Amino acid sequence: MPAYMIIAAKITDRENFIAGYGQEAAKLVTKFGGEYLFVAPGATLLEGSLEGYSSVALSKWNSRADAEAFWNSDEYAEVKKLREGMAEVEVMLVETE
Repeated sequence: MPAYMIIAAKITDRENFIAGYGQEAAKLVTKFGGEYLFVAPGATLLEGSLEGYSSVALSKWNSRADAEAFWNSDEYAEVKKLREGMAEVEVMLVETE
């Protein structure tokens, strides 16, 4: 059953974030069988408490297990370090039928 990873980010250094974390994370998403459906800045908060989290990404995975394998991998743990001090993120994973 497909799964989707929804990411909202508050990025303070967009250029370096994209050049480092963004590029390396994208490689791993592909390696683990996921695909980005979109990555976009400029989201408008209509309701809730994510003020300033205006960058949004949506990735599709073949299964929750594939997405969790990516998220919990040693490789991704290293890549996550590239965003330290440049972004705050909120991440959700949901399966669909």
